[in-house]
Amino acid sequence: MRPDPGFAIGARPVGPGHPVYVIAELSANHGGDLDVALRSVDAIADAGADAVKVQTYSADSMTLDSDDPAFMARVDSPWAGTRLYDLYREGALPREWHAPLQQRAIERGIDFFSSPFDPETVDFLDALGVPAFKIASLEIVDTPLIRRAAATGKPVILSTGIASERDIRLALDTCLDAGNRQVAILQCTTQYPTDPEEMNLRSIPWLQETFGGPAGLSDHSLGIAAAVSAVPLGCAILEKHFILDRSLGTLDDRFSLEPAEFAQMVRLVRDAETMLGEPGYHLTPGRVAGRRSARSLIAVRDIAEGEAFSARNVRSLRPNIGLPPVCLERLLGQPAGRDIRRGEGITADCLAPDIDLELES
Repeated sequence: MRPDPGFAIGARPVGPGHPVYVIAELSANHGGDLDVALRSVDAIADAGADAVKVQTYSADSMTLDSDDPAFMARVDSPWAGTRLYDLYREGALPREWHAPLQQRAIERGIDFFSSPFDPETVDFLDALGVPAFKIASLEIVDTPLIRRAAATGKPVILSTGIASERDIRLALDTCLDAGNRQVAILQCTTQYPTDPEEMNLRSIPWLQETFGGPAGLSDHSLGIAAAVSAVPLGCAILEKHFILDRSLGTLDDRFSLEPAEFAQMVRLVRDAETMLGEPGYHLTPGRVAGRRSARSLIAVRDIAEGEAFSARNVRSLRPNIGLPPVCLERLLGQPAGRDIRRGEGITADCLAPDIDLELES
């Protein structure tokens, strides 16, 4: 059994044939201020995102309050030297903020959902009525958590930041075994910020082909190049960190986009979708219009009825008001069927009645 190739998050269809579903990840960028969080939701909606996503946890649900070196942030992370407990305590979004943030999102016409980090939080978010669950990269190995989220019957988005192929398969099978086929998988690298050589965007179509279901990108790189580049690779869901103002000095400020940057990313994603067009080669309206400026056979001097067409009186010139240049060799030496003025396109009615250049229709 494989996931559904497409499904809806809220009222928004997600998957091949639909616009990229753009998620703004607020994460710890609320800065411990509800007003900042609410204004962030407004700015996210103004920037054109489809959803705002938060993270729902407490420090105690994430790690131990311990000074042991094992419970310190990795030395290669932006938070090196910080106790994990302190890190999560600073970044946690209070539960009592969820309802007002959700309401603001609803008022602004965007979805609101979260990443849970323990089974009890899944229940809290489910009761809140979120339309989907996002499983964070480091939680993709937590099958009890995934099973609880999948059992709600709501779409589950899996981030692959630390996952092996076996981990992805196990997480996906956990959802399927729970009777939930609404599963998307996001290419992700758990490096903050992610170096360009670590992005591996070609994993996006591979994930879709290998596991089925929509595939996308959870992007921790700097700037917007990766996000836009993912579109022609079949990215169905795009997640990017958002911050109201990097001067807030929040935990995730370095690799988050400010409102104008996020809006530019969304515009370019939409432009890229439009530019992709349809498979195959065909004459678009723009190409048809452009053909009016192409070359054609035009009289470069007055030609009398019965006079032979020659290199002196006919040339291939712009615009396209006469026969195509491919007819020139067959035309030369043939008599004109009527008087033709200089600048007139040589068309079929310019030929003598018994002349047939075997024109293609």
